[in-house]
Amino acid sequence: MPGQKTYVVEHLDPECGPWSTLEYLAIAKECADARARFCLSSAPRDLHLPEPLRICKGLEIEYRSVEDVYRDPKHRVCLLDPAANEELSPKDGDDFDVFVFGGILGDDPPRDRTSELRKKGFTGRRLGPIQMTTDTAVRVTRTVIQQQKPYPTPLPSSTELDPLQAPLNAVPYVDYPEIRIDEHESTEMPFRYVKDAQGKPVMPEGMLDLIKKDSEKGFGDLF
Repeated sequence: MPGQKTYVVEHLDPECGPWSTLEYLAIAKECADARARFCLSSAPRDLHLPEPLRICKGLEIEYRSVEDVYRDPKHRVCLLDPAANEELSPKDGDDFDVFVFGGILGDDPPRDRTSELRKKGFTGRRLGPIQMTTDTAVRVTRTVIQQQKPYPTPLPSSTELDPLQAPLNAVPYVDYPEIRIDEHESTEMPFRYVKDAQGKPVMPEGMLDLIKKDSEKGFGDLF
C-alpha cells in the first residue's frame, strides 16, 4: 500500500448545498485522520463554498479536471464506477494512489457523471450493487484500501468484524434506513450506509437534523 492516498470528488456545480457541505466536512476530517488527501476537482471558478468549507483545513480545491491533473500516470488512478465489472478489494491499495468519485453517489436518482472518465480509460471499480451517499462511498473505499485486515475467505457467518478495518464484503452495512422525523412521521433513506456498533447508519455530523428539518422539501433540494 505505497504512498499517501488521495480521494477526489468531482464537483461541477457552482453551488454547494447543505447536504454536500456536511458530506465534504465529514470526508475531510476522516481523510485527515487517516493521513490521506481529500480534493474537489473540476470545480468552477465561481464556486461558492459555505464558510465551514472555506476554513476547512482538510479540503483542497482543484479547478482542473481529473484528466488534466492525473494525466500521467493514469494507471495509478481508480474510478469508483457503479458500472465497473470488478469490485474494489484490498489489493487495489497496492495498485492505485488516487480514488475518484464522480459526484453521482449522493444523487437521487443517480446521474452518470462518471461516464466521461470511464470513456477516457480510467480503471474502474465498484462498491457493490446499492447506491451510497458520497461520504459513505469515500468511507468504504478508505476502509478497504487503508485499514483492511487479512480476513479468511469465505468469512464464517459468526465472525465479529471491526467496521473500520474490513474488506468490502465484510463492512457492516445498513440499507435504506428509516429516519424518524417525529412521533408520527418517518422517511426512508434511498442509500446504503456503513452501520455503527449500535446498528445505526454512520452519517455526517448534523445530517440527521438536516434531514428532519427539510424532509418536506425532498432530497433534491438538499445537495
